[in-house]
Amino acid sequence: MARAVLAILLALTAGCANPPRPAPPSTAPAYVWVTFDESTLLNSGASGLADRRTGRPLTIDDPVRIASISKLVVALGAMRLVEQGVLDLDRDVSDWLGWRLRNPAFPDDPITLRLLLSHTSSLRDGIDYAIPLGGSVREALSDPAAFDAEHRPGGYFTYSNLNFPVIASIIESATGERFDRLMEQLVLDPLGLDACFNWTTCSDGAIDRAVVLYDTDDSVLRDDLGGEWPDCPVVPAADGSCDLGGYKPGTNGALFSPQGGLRISARDLATVGRLLLNRGTHGGEPFLSETSINQLLEPAWRFDGANGDTGDGFYCAYGLASQSLPVANPGCRDDIFGDGTAVVGHAGDAYGLRSGLWIDRRSGTGIAYFATGNGDDPPRGKSAYRAIEEWLAGRLGR
Repeated sequence: MARAVLAILLALTAGCANPPRPAPPSTAPAYVWVTFDESTLLNSGASGLADRRTGRPLTIDDPVRIASISKLVVALGAMRLVEQGVLDLDRDVSDWLGWRLRNPAFPDDPITLRLLLSHTSSLRDGIDYAIPLGGSVREALSDPAAFDAEHRPGGYFTYSNLNFPVIASIIESATGERFDRLMEQLVLDPLGLDACFNWTTCSDGAIDRAVVLYDTDDSVLRDDLGGEWPDCPVVPAADGSCDLGGYKPGTNGALFSPQGGLRISARDLATVGRLLLNRGTHGGEPFLSETSINQLLEPAWRFDGANGDTGDGFYCAYGLASQSLPVANPGCRDDIFGDGTAVVGHAGDAYGLRSGLWIDRRSGTGIAYFATGNGDDPPRGKSAYRAIEEWLAGRLGR
């Protein structure tokens, strides 16, 4: 009896020291993670299936709809255009859009690219930001529900996906190029990433390796491609048509989901992380200046107790499409690692996926991960993050 009790106690103690891995994907999420430093991958792990119908295992090379980490990648492209003199962080974006973008409650306050990237523009997700083919961002933003009537641009943080269709429209208007193709030219190809927005520019191999996103009842939410290109990579027009041939760049930057529609693997996410760790160089070649990287990663906004909506302590310091954490201010619950170590990057949450890309600039290491099949409300962790996110972040093992 004593031996049996001792065995049970030892098992419980071991469980506390080394949290158990999530159950197989039949009952819990599939997941993948990679750790890296400035030059290479350090370690990786994967569990579960990328495609339950075929039984294809999930690997670190399989692209998934990575959700809001997409915003950080969009910001890399925007900053390259800033360095080229095509865009300016602090100029009224109306100059590129060709129409006057204003919060109706504050008609004299210009909205800039810096405010859009930092979620301090006063735009709000009070309307549907998935604007169909044939629609326009200008028309969508004619609805006052798209704006915060109580807080003027620049004075208050609220995370809003709608900022990024506007940013994509600005990028298109300034260059005359379609957003998905421009991101391929500016970011994805130069970094050697087999990634794309809404599948339009990915390789055939990436299509074959697509990660299917499932709900908790095993129904498909997104990307059950079966090795075939999607019939319509954007939200179709009201009549169901999907002819992109007549699309005019600059009218509807929402088409290719700049707020969350990047398809990318964990391995390629690590490449993005290494770019940040290396202060803007990739493979020894300059991609962005260190000044631009610092502007991306250093907080443009920090919660002071009254100047923003933290999302129950989730957002407490935000740069240009990047999160900084943890913040020790009251009301902040953003310590995903649980040890107070400062990291920067971005989290993602959509269609049952939870994702993260975090770098520790002091140690020169980082982690990229995602887990699928979590549903809308997976078990909560000790912080504002969910338990699966905390467990995966902990694979960095600093």
